Amino acid sequence: MFSILIPTWNNLAYLKLCVYSIRKNSIQKHQILIHVNEGDDGTLAWVKQEQLVFNHSGENIGICKAVNLLAIHAVNDYIVYMNDDMYVCPGWDKYILEEIKSLNTKSFLLSATMIEPRDTGNKCVLAKDYGQNIETFQEEKLLSELNQDIHEDWSGSAWPPTIVHKEYWHLVGGYSIEFSPGMSSDDDFAKKMWEAGCRIFKGIGKSKVYHFQAKSTGRIVKNDGRKQFLMKWGMNQSTFNRHFLKRGLPYQGMAEMPDAVLLKKELFRAWLKRKFY
Repeated sequence: MFSILIPTWNNLAYLKLCVYSIRKNSIQKHQILIHVNEGDDGTLAWVKQEQLVFNHSGENIGICKAVNLLAIHAVNDYIVYMNDDMYVCPGWDKYILEEIKSLNTKSFLLSATMIEPRDTGNKCVLAKDYGQNIETFQEEKLLSELNQDIHEDWSGSAWPPTIVHKEYWHLVGGYSIEFSPGMSSDDDFAKKMWEAGCRIFKGIGKSKVYHFQAKSTGRIVKNDGRKQFLMKWGMNQSTFNRHFLKRGLPYQGMAEMPDAVLLKKELFRAWLKRKFY
């Protein structure tokens, strides 16, 4: 049903758990595709042993290039981008498939809802600690309490796991490689979907994944994604997320253009910021 794109960078223990959870907790059989960055921790040998479809680069090429290379091999209609430090919970795909069937359109960007151990104030996330790392992960407790962790559907989906139709992935050109290694590439992808006419940006509350948080991004030299987004689109990420996507608010239906006067003010502030960068 899904072609799941997972970039990984010397993160074998988490990758094993991620793939294990997909195989264990999905209701459908999905195509799993791995991009191995470096892989000198045993990852390369492991994906070969598991007979997974994979690409390999001798150095870390980041998220954007990795997922684009993987998408070439996607055979299913729906593409999922997922981080390697995620554990998918039972039925995660069931609720997404139900949502897709109800939409009657290929023009959407959906996200599962992350459960994270640290509360960062993100309204799109359930904050509950089931382990900060592999060693402390409490799988049985997570599964036993899963139905207690209720989150309503939310607006502004852009974070992985993200799901789009393959036609739209290719229409917008996948992830923009100028954002490599990947900071702000999620918001840029959402903006490209907006420009392609998408107005359904929905996080599915019942579809849950446990996310260990920043197990790769903490090790890289980051690009200045906020500046790149501003220079590319002529608006701040915060403007797009708050006024276009309504990120974090309860889902109320298709997104709409913001008030013209408000947008004009926001774009003027963005123009000033660009001018003095």
